[in-house]
Amino acid sequence: MSRIFIPLLAILFLSLQEPTVRIARLKYGGGGDWYVSPTALPNLIKFCNETINTNIYPQEDIVEPSSPEVFYYPLLYMTGHGRVFFTESDVANLRKYLLGGGFLLINDSYGMDPYIRPELKKLFPDRELQPVPITHPIFNEPFKFPNGLPKIHKHSGKPPQALGIFDGNRLMVLYVYESDIGDGWEDPLVHNDPPHLREQALKMGANIIHYVFTH
Repeated sequence: MSRIFIPLLAILFLSLQEPTVRIARLKYGGGGDWYVSPTALPNLIKFCNETINTNIYPQEDIVEPSSPEVFYYPLLYMTGHGRVFFTESDVANLRKYLLGGGFLLINDSYGMDPYIRPELKKLFPDRELQPVPITHPIFNEPFKFPNGLPKIHKHSGKPPQALGIFDGNRLMVLYVYESDIGDGWEDPLVHNDPPHLREQALKMGANIIHYVFTH
């Protein structure tokens, strides 16, 4: 299936002039706090623009899962602590977006897990979440993570997991569980994370952005 987005070379050419690439936060239904961690994406964007030569617009957009505007974005970001619910129109639109070349990054900020898994099953009933292997580019380019996801917040004390849904070899959904890299992207005073953890979170986020823009 052909991709629905502007080809990468065109994006890179245009980005030499002004930020033409934007990423968006998903405003999902169900009552969960989709809006949590407001400084996270702007800080990640700033880090990427300064370290891996992206030229992303500095502020996030907000988009609903059933909106045709999702197709404007190479990456949708989803986070929160609680309930998630996708309507039939949400499911149809997101499935088309993802199979057409889009990417959904889901960061469980602690409490989302029992709700997001059934909704992902609605999106792709014939596909399972599976561990993303250490050999995958998100752990190796441009920054090395030989042990996989960094553990940013303790939460339940479980090991962090990077779980994915693939379309062939292409990772199209990445679910970050028991790591909470999104909190690590926030302003330093929000969670008082030590600098080395914030750096790990930002580098991991940059790897994800790099993967989306190059695959």
